[in-house]
Amino acid sequence: MEYSGNPLYRCRNCKNPLALIDDLLSKNFMAKSGKAYMFQHAMNIVLGAKYDKQLITGRFSIADVFCSKCGEELGWKYVQSYDLKNRYKEGKFILEELKMFQEY
Repeated sequence: MEYSGNPLYRCRNCKNPLALIDDLLSKNFMAKSGKAYMFQHAMNIVLGAKYDKQLITGRFSIADVFCSKCGEELGWKYVQSYDLKNRYKEGKFILEELKMFQEY
């Protein structure tokens, strides 16, 4: 998907488009490098193998997210929640703030 003129987030390493600002759901997440954002959709990414992990808010099945252009690890995708109150996260993407920048 080429840049459409809409504000979006790009990989800090190679400038690959990752997510539209319209798909941003929350800026209240934490990841390895600090602050992270939750997105409804992400583009130009590669998913790693699914695995189970205990996170701050509970146990999840997740898949690491990598940039399709440079291979930078960007965050993860929630595949499944083992807790009903976290089911809303399923299918959503967490991208680390330090791994991307916003373009207007």
